[in-house]
Amino acid sequence: MSDFKLDFHDTETAFADKSNAELKEKHRLFRMLNSPFLNSIGTGITKFALAIGLPVEGLIKNTIFEQFCGGETIEECDTAIKRLGSAGIGTILDYSVEGKATEEDFDRTKDEIIKTIDRAKNDPTIPFSVFKVTGIAPLGTLERMSSKKKLDAKSQAKCERIHNRVLEICEHAYDSGKPIFIDAEDSWIQDAIDRLATEMMERFNQERAIVFNTLQLYRKDRLEFLKESRRAASANGYFLGVKLVRGAYMEKERARAEEMGYPSPIHETKAGTDADFDEAIEYCLKHHETVAFVAGTHNEESTQKLARRMHELGIPPDHPNVYFSQLYGMGDSLSYVLAKNKYNVSKYVPYGPVTDAVPYLIRRAEENSSVAGHVNREVESIEKELKRRKLG
Repeated sequence: MSDFKLDFHDTETAFADKSNAELKEKHRLFRMLNSPFLNSIGTGITKFALAIGLPVEGLIKNTIFEQFCGGETIEECDTAIKRLGSAGIGTILDYSVEGKATEEDFDRTKDEIIKTIDRAKNDPTIPFSVFKVTGIAPLGTLERMSSKKKLDAKSQAKCERIHNRVLEICEHAYDSGKPIFIDAEDSWIQDAIDRLATEMMERFNQERAIVFNTLQLYRKDRLEFLKESRRAASANGYFLGVKLVRGAYMEKERARAEEMGYPSPIHETKAGTDADFDEAIEYCLKHHETVAFVAGTHNEESTQKLARRMHELGIPPDHPNVYFSQLYGMGDSLSYVLAKNKYNVSKYVPYGPVTDAVPYLIRRAEENSSVAGHVNREVESIEKELKRRKLG
């Protein structure tokens, strides 16, 4: 093992584009997120206030929304896009509207996703687009598709509409020359999404990876699925595109498995997830000429390990098939240091109307509080920079 190491404690680089006021506000917000009590009270009050129609949009927009979202529209995201781009960090515009249920809603969301592809076209600071299939498809239909049960005529018609929306999005990405991620979902609807992603990759990844599937490595079956996916891509002559993440729905997955009486698909321990994540990274590095991959992680150790392995294997930091990615508003100590060292790195930048984005924001807050030590590390990093600036 080499002694290669990036300095992810370089807070001057991490917060170089943050004013003193912005840094203090970020500190205040992350301290709140770091308190399980304040976090739960805050998210609970937010849900209640919105449910009864209290005018809290302005408060949300000027606090948690501003921290984790780029704006309410694509145009409002321009400031974030330019700021990140000036630091060498790419933007992935993520339309964060969730919970819609009508065919008209699904078509509107599909049209908005296509607009994000149009915004990305010819802009080197926007390397990818992204969408969630649940934003353009009914959950019940995806679940029936995943169960592989025979579908009635009504469900079959819905399946065709889902397929056509996914096809239109991926074809537009291909025509625009911009890769697109298909985000991962709950395990009981993921089979349908995997099949759609595989079909789109076979169709559009003949020359390079345009369509990327997302694998949540907290699932016990995903490492083998990755290997099967690469073998299928190799056999059928297309490039595999994958985004590797640990996973975002752990408690939900375990609760459903217990309630319905089937074995949990999730690793019993974090160590099991970490081991599969590391092995998946190593596997993709081994095949990096035909597998394009993105490591979506805020884990410093995993990020350090990937950068070190690239160094040891002689893979240049800016190799087009290897990317790092974090969420907007978090993990700046990773993103900005990676960019300074010429690695490919991007940020998911969610956007959408404030009230529509609230489910996303609440999930971010709840996930942050449940990931051991993550928010605490964010707070420590901010406090180190405040001290360096003689502000704290």
